[in-house]
Amino acid sequence: MAAALSRSSRLRTAALWPVGIALTSWHYMWRTTPMHRSEVSGADDTPPALPADLSSDGLQRIEDGVGSIFHRRYTARIGDAKASPDELLDRIKADPNCASPTEFARFHKIRGGDGTLRAGDEFIVRMPGPWDGPVRVAHVGPASFLLATLAGHLEAGQIEFRAWRDDGELHFCVESWARSGDRLSNLLYAHLRMAKEVQLHMWTSFLERVADLAGGRQRGGIEIVTRRIEGIDVVP
Repeated sequence: MAAALSRSSRLRTAALWPVGIALTSWHYMWRTTPMHRSEVSGADDTPPALPADLSSDGLQRIEDGVGSIFHRRYTARIGDAKASPDELLDRIKADPNCASPTEFARFHKIRGGDGTLRAGDEFIVRMPGPWDGPVRVAHVGPASFLLATLAGHLEAGQIEFRAWRDDGELHFCVESWARSGDRLSNLLYAHLRMAKEVQLHMWTSFLERVADLAGGRQRGGIEIVTRRIEGIDVVP
C-alpha cells in the first residue's frame, strides 16, 4: 500500500510551485503544435468503474475527491506511423519515460518487476511543483493501459492511455476522469487553474513524443476536450 504524503512533504513540494509554473511558461513560449481546446459542462457522463479485481489498498477513488469531476481527453492523429497500436503501446508499457517529457515529468516505479507494465505495479510521477503523484496500474490490454490514483496524489481518479487505427491513421488518446484530491488541489486546479495548465502541458508534450515514437507525424494538432461534471452519482 502506498503511503500518503505527509503535510510537511506537501508544504515542501508547494515551495517549488514557482519553478513548475516558470518551466511550463517557458515551454509554452516555444510550442508550435496547434492545440484545439474546448470545455463544456454537463452531467450526462458517468465515470467508468475500476476493475473489480483491483486491490483497494491505498486507492484514492473519484468519490474520495473534492469538487467537480473533470473528464478530459487529449487526442492526437498520427500519419505515416510505422508502429501498430499494439507495438506503440508495448514500447510505452516497457518504459513510460520513453514518451514522457522527462525534463518535466518522470515515472519512477516503486512496486513491480522490471519489464512491461502489469496490473498492480505502482509508480510515482515526479514533477517540478506540487504535482507529484503515486499511481497504480489498474488494467493492461494489448493497446491500452489504465492507471488509478493512490493516497497522496493531488487528484482522485483514473487515467487511460490507448491507441487504435482509423482511416489509415494511428490515433492516440490520454483520457482521465478525476476530481481534486483535497481542497488545496481544488483551489490550484479548478479555481486558479495553475495545476490544470501544467497538466495540459504534460499530456500534450507526451502526445508529441508518442508521434515520434510511432515513427510518424502529427496531423491536425492535438484535440483537448474537457467536460466539467457536477452533481452526478459516482460509481463506487
